[in-house]
Formats: sequence, C-alpha cells, structure tokens
Amino acid sequence: QVQLVESGGGLVQAGGSLRLSCAASGRTFSNGAMGWFRQAPGKEREFVAAIRWSGGSTYYADSVKGRFTISRDNAKSTVYLQMNSLKPEDTAVYYCGGVDGVAVTITTQSSYNYWGQGTQVTVSS
Repeated sequence: QVQLVESGGGLVQAGGSLRLSCAASGRTFSNGAMGWFRQAPGKEREFVAAIRWSGGSTYYADSVKGRFTISRDNAKSTVYLQMNSLKPEDTAVYYCGGVDGVAVTITTQSSYNYWGQGTQVTVSS
C-alpha cells in the first residue's frame, strides 16, 4: 500500500519560512516524480513545484519561483519543499503527490497517481 505522509505545516508570519516534508512508503518513485500542489479556501488545487526523481529536474509555479525550493532525498524516499519569504496568499492546504513512471508533464494533477492527506500552511499578515 502506497502512502505519502506530509508534515511541517503550521502558522507563520509573513516573511517567515517553513519546510514541508513528504515521506513515501510502500513504493519508490525512482522512475517518476513527486510534487506539491496547494488548495486555498474557495479555490481550485494548483501546482506549486515538482521534481523528477531521476536527474532531479525541478519545476515551479511562477508565483513561488525564487521563494520556494523543492528537493529530494533518495535514501529516505522523501521530498521537501523549503518555503521562504512566505506571503498571506501562500495560505493553503499543501498536498504531496507521486507520479508512478515516466510522464511528459508533472505540473498537472492528472499526471499524479498518489496523494497525501495534506498539511495546512497559514501565513499571517
């Protein structure tokens, strides 16, 4: 059984930092990818960042470029999202996803086979 477990969310003031973690168990995504999406109240889930497990290519939404960094730890089957210079508009539930196998695009939800339960990030002004 594949599980993705997120952690690291919380409440932070604007300008602060948080690091999210997503640990995968039951499967490795060595030929695929992992990514982060977020959903704010009343809005659709949107892409934040993704990383290909092989080669480490990274992708970011324009809204987080220069502030967020996605990385992976192969040995721990864990992906991280370092979030700096947080803004109130970053407030959302953040979801980790896993892509099983090679996918042309990893910036859309439809490419993802597995999802975590989500972790709340709240940025106060």
